[in-house]
Amino acid sequence: MVITTNIIVIYAVVASIISSTMIERKESPNFAASASQSLRSSEMAGHKVAHATLKGPSVVKEIIIGAVLGLAAGGLWKMHHWNEQRKVRTFYDLLEKGEISVVAEE
Repeated sequence: MVITTNIIVIYAVVASIISSTMIERKESPNFAASASQSLRSSEMAGHKVAHATLKGPSVVKEIIIGAVLGLAAGGLWKMHHWNEQRKVRTFYDLLEKGEISVVAEE
C-alpha cells in the first residue's frame, strides 16, 4: 500500500513538472488578417505576434522534487531493509527453537 502511494505521489509530481514546463504558444486567431492591415498609432503590435514562452528552472521546484524523490527512494529502501531484517530474525528464531538446522542430515 505504501509503495502504491509513493508511486502515485511521484507520478503526480512528474506530471505537474511536465505540464508547467511545456511551451505555451499564444497566437491571435486573426493574425494573418490583422498583419496585413496598417496599425493605428494607438494600437500596439505586441499582442498580435505569436510568442513562445519558456520559463527557466525554478530552484524551489527543483528542491521540492529532489526531496520528494529522495523520500520515496528512502522509503523503498527502508521497506526492503525491514523485509530482509524480518527474514533474518525469523531464521534465527526458528534455528534457536530447533525447528530448522544448518547441519545437513545424512
